Amino acid sequence: MTPQPSWRLLAALYPFGAGAAAVNIFFASLIASWIGWRVLTPYESVIWGLLLGVPLTYVFSRHIERLKRQADGG
Repeated sequence: MTPQPSWRLLAALYPFGAGAAAVNIFFASLIASWIGWRVLTPYESVIWGLLLGVPLTYVFSRHIERLKRQADGG
């Protein structure tokens, strides 16, 4: 069973997860413009990044907790 991450770890990783999500969403919208979709504004990308940063950070922090347990021998 994967351990639950601490709130401190989630709070520390959230800015990075939200920022990475925002950048990736913006660049994905640029690529999608090749097929006729509209390009998101940077503000829209940041809003989507803030929203998607929550579940993405949770998944990544569970992975970090699993690695920490593995390193401790448990």
